[in-house]
Amino acid sequence: MKPNRDNPWVQLGRYATLAFVLPSSIVVGYLIGWLLDRLFGTKFFYIIFLLLGIAAGFRELIREMSKDDADGG
Repeated sequence: MKPNRDNPWVQLGRYATLAFVLPSSIVVGYLIGWLLDRLFGTKFFYIIFLLLGIAAGFRELIREMSKDDADGG
């Protein structure tokens, strides 16, 4: 059974998750880089993984929005 896309609660749930996708991917990317910096004694992994987290967050945001457009709403 597919969820009713016209239901406002379903739409609220889909768009509320978008509010957490970008910040959480940025935080996860930064934490991975920070842990690698501590492990190897470097100071550049956090920047690399921060940028990767930002890119992954935007990619997921765009993917969800284009899926929404393909669904017709």
